[in-house]
Amino acid sequence: MTSILKKWRLGACALLCTLSLTDIVFAQTSIDWPSKTIKVVVPYPPGAATDTITRIVMEKLAIRLKQNIVVENKPGANSSVGTAFVARSEPDGYTFLSVLAAYSINPHLYKLPYSADTLIPVAKMADLPNFLYISNTLPVNSFQELLEYGRNHPGKLNYASSGTGSSAHMMGASLALRSGIQMEHVPYKGSASILTDLLSGEVSMVFSSMVVFMPHVKEGKLKAIALSFNQRWPTEPNIPTVAESGFPGFSIVSWSGLLAPKGTSDQITQRMAKEISIVLQDPDVQSKFAKGGLIADYQNSEQFGNLIRQDSQMYGEIIKQANIRLN
Repeated sequence: MTSILKKWRLGACALLCTLSLTDIVFAQTSIDWPSKTIKVVVPYPPGAATDTITRIVMEKLAIRLKQNIVVENKPGANSSVGTAFVARSEPDGYTFLSVLAAYSINPHLYKLPYSADTLIPVAKMADLPNFLYISNTLPVNSFQELLEYGRNHPGKLNYASSGTGSSAHMMGASLALRSGIQMEHVPYKGSASILTDLLSGEVSMVFSSMVVFMPHVKEGKLKAIALSFNQRWPTEPNIPTVAESGFPGFSIVSWSGLLAPKGTSDQITQRMAKEISIVLQDPDVQSKFAKGGLIADYQNSEQFGNLIRQDSQMYGEIIKQANIRLN
């Protein structure tokens, strides 16, 4: 049994205890919710990781709540357009926001049209582990060899990301800081252009999920040399974590979670969180997540709020130390 499966079984036991108490609370207080369609805003384009996670979860959630749930994409300004929309929405329990870890990064880089205290955490839904992919043009086959190459060839390495302030940018910047190796950040607008330049050797490396790049590793066109997660991925057991490869404690993981406008009833957010926790145990949901290189990882409102604050502090330190600025 893998450690990930053990984690799920232990989590399920703890969850049953939590749910029994929550059921008592809801039995004592009856609320007429939901009585109409719920809207979940995704501040990214259709097909992005957040969109995929949200649609998988909300499809099952709609069945449990016996109510329609509409997933609406509102991309723009590095997710701030959709986030600001939800922050200004009525806290009536019918508008929610699905976010990535970039939610903890943005306040350190952007002048945002909303403040952090206008939204409250509801539940964390998933982790998005990222592999470190490198170009075949680099004469290295392991993480340690990559570091050695970087130290012996100053200024020769660069790393791609989907944009300044993205999780991939933070991972690359953190790697550069911890290794002391000079690496240039090359921002892109999407994975397709990153893939083209990674295959040609125009860019050295990228931290990303399994979906776009791993098939090219299987074909021998790219190399995956490490994983930014706290344990190895079940379907790729031969790829070590960054921590195992010489950087103890290095586990920067993007996540996905749900927020609500401040003032939304605790009864509603607790009910939403409870139902999400049940949906995340659904084998069909877990199977769909696994195919996308995702892992279901539930956290309640308090736990998720702590994660947001901890990540915000971590990213703030990386941005300050690496002197990251918007162009």
